[in-house]
Amino acid sequence: MDDLSSQTNNKSVNHWKWIFIGVLGLIIFFQFFDLNLKPRFNSGESQPANIAQNQNNLSLEEAVLPAEGVVLPVRWGDLGVKLISVGVIDRQKFELLYAGRGGLEESERKLLESADNENIKITPENSSFLLNLFWALGLGVKNEILETGPMVDPRYGGAENFASTGGWTLANGGAMDHYSRHPLVILTPEQQQIVERVSRNIYRPCCGNSVYFPDCNHGMAMLGFLELMASQGVKEEEMYKAALRVNSYWFPDTYLTIAKYFEKRGVGWNEIDPKEILSSAYSSAQGFRQILQQTEPPQSRGGGGCGV
Repeated sequence: MDDLSSQTNNKSVNHWKWIFIGVLGLIIFFQFFDLNLKPRFNSGESQPANIAQNQNNLSLEEAVLPAEGVVLPVRWGDLGVKLISVGVIDRQKFELLYAGRGGLEESERKLLESADNENIKITPENSSFLLNLFWALGLGVKNEILETGPMVDPRYGGAENFASTGGWTLANGGAMDHYSRHPLVILTPEQQQIVERVSRNIYRPCCGNSVYFPDCNHGMAMLGFLELMASQGVKEEEMYKAALRVNSYWFPDTYLTIAKYFEKRGVGWNEIDPKEILSSAYSSAQGFRQILQQTEPPQSRGGGGCGV
């Protein structure tokens, strides 16, 4: 009887032992299965979000920096020919510079050689070329802003000491030989007032000054662009809009970041007043630093530096 009881107890122990082993095996199995399942689940869940984010980034980029470019509200005409003829642009130096960058495109060469250019189109590919072209224009065109404004304030030691003057190495002779010298763009008193008013309200993120104080190439180039627009009767509202387009191609990282800043607040890029975006609060070096503290910048797209 004792043997029978002992056998029964052993069977019972073995029974529960195998149940325990089975349960333990199932626990281990499901834990292992769950660990492998989660990555699959998470991957499937994040994929639509990643796609949506990429699409959103592309949409934002297209709004700020259209890949096909933007036609600007100015006719270039024969200004390239004139800038070369008076020596603001030394053709040989200019050609040599761009020979090291793959050479000039046919459309770019036409702006230098032809007398019948229509409206300028700015694109991601030609934005740095236009920066140099407008820089030469702003530097060489005779204008009161260069002759009586901050550029000649004695506190700064002379107009020749700025990046916008000392940095222009593509002239026939020195840059100051052409500083505010050539009457290539003639403004009426009313048009001059418009240029002065608008130039005081447009900043660039490479420094803290407005276009009225064009101490770097971007400021001098924008001044030339404003003069050209005013001379052709472009209204102030349109001038700000065009200036923002140009600044965006010159500083793509800056304006994509600003666009993201507004987007997070539910405001689309095309809903914002261009004058507001170009103000010191957003487009100056100091203003943009504040935006950058609140917004993650996009992947860098580069942009023109403060030299030729």
